[in-house]
Amino acid sequence: MFKLNRTQRVCQIGSMKIGGQPGENPPLLISSMFHNGDKNLESRKERKFNRDKAKDYVLKMEELSAQSGVPALVALVATSLDEMKAYIDFFLSISDQPFGIDMWVEKTRLEVAEHIAELGIQDRVLYNSITPWDKDIPGQVARLKELGIKHIVVQAYNPEDPSPRGRVGGVQKMFETIKEDDFESVLIDAAVMNLPSTAFSCVASRLVKEEFGWPTGVASSNGTYMWKEAKEMWGSDGFNAMNAAGQAIASLLWADLLFSGPIVNIPKIMPAIATASLILTTLAYDETGSLPAGENHPIRKFFGDFVKQLGQ
Repeated sequence: MFKLNRTQRVCQIGSMKIGGQPGENPPLLISSMFHNGDKNLESRKERKFNRDKAKDYVLKMEELSAQSGVPALVALVATSLDEMKAYIDFFLSISDQPFGIDMWVEKTRLEVAEHIAELGIQDRVLYNSITPWDKDIPGQVARLKELGIKHIVVQAYNPEDPSPRGRVGGVQKMFETIKEDDFESVLIDAAVMNLPSTAFSCVASRLVKEEFGWPTGVASSNGTYMWKEAKEMWGSDGFNAMNAAGQAIASLLWADLLFSGPIVNIPKIMPAIATASLILTTLAYDETGSLPAGENHPIRKFFGDFVKQLGQ
């Protein structure tokens, strides 16, 4: 169950390792900032936000990531080139870590990729994403290669067949254009439609990993945050419990990456993901007889005595 037959790729963005066999590396958490509904964003048109709060969110995420061994980066959400320029300038002024861009419109996304190339920071940026709805996927891929973009997300969705197996077909269609050595990292997002359908996306993650070997995961927050009735029924504490549980369960089930929602909630998610990573690693050990070697893995950071008892 937790040992896949196909050799699994491990991608690296900065110091963050993503992918591999289940339990080999904790999942990469991709949070968001400046998304619609971000209370810290006062005016998108004027690029007005509380810079001190935004900085605190980023530094807290980096602190928790270093403490837990769970890799994390923030995806900056914008609707125009000029807006994204402002957010990138801000991020570069406070952090030397990788970050992502999150833009829906293909043309604008490519304009931002050109700006990233002008800055010479292609190795620090996760390009999110190439989607089945983009009008010119071959042209987009060719331009990204010309610009030296190294890390991309690919949406694994098949509008004609939304089943887990259909998502494999969607990735196969994408890979008719995206070749093995086009990019250093190809992270695949097995789309989530609602909370229970996260299960189908997790099954799709396993199928995609078995078929292609690239790191695959889910936008787990799409499922949890769309269940608005949970907060109405149970309040903030109940929502946070549901959210952490839903995302931790997804991370147990073959997810190498999680789109985990607003960065402000990272402190309520990170411990749950670290816990799930500990359990997944031990489940994988039961099948394989080995534990990850990296000293930064949560199992070695927090349970060294247990690791020694297992002879590892």
